[in-house]
Amino acid sequence: MLEDLLSGAWQSVVFGVVGVALMAAGFGLVDVLTPGRLRELIWVRRNGNAALLLAANQLGIAGIVFTAILTSYSDFAKGLASTVIFGLIGLAIMALAFFVLDLLTPGRLGEIICSDEPHPAARVSAATHFGAALIVCACIA
Repeated sequence: MLEDLLSGAWQSVVFGVVGVALMAAGFGLVDVLTPGRLRELIWVRRNGNAALLLAANQLGIAGIVFTAILTSYSDFAKGLASTVIFGLIGLAIMALAFFVLDLLTPGRLGEIICSDEPHPAARVSAATHFGAALIVCACIA
């Protein structure tokens, strides 16, 4: 019984580290998609557009990791591999959704997101990011 508890605790730590790493990769993705430094935009300039997009990205990745763990294989290694693979697929799909939205709309989406003035396109972009993540979640389940 104690062995099962310790094994489960260790697996939680590993899944947690992988989840945080994927969320960090999501931060990096949004940083690449938007002009300028995301840290500067959100934490110094207090840019609500960029913060909304990053929040949707982080929640989307967390949802993908959650779904992958919840539906995980009984084999820890397979479950971990599934979490990493679907997390990376989610990031790629979110980036694709950003580029497609950018093509379908006027102006440059990255520049709009970086604008200090609140813009409705930020909400649409955030919903697109989160929606892309939900699609990946559905594929896992």
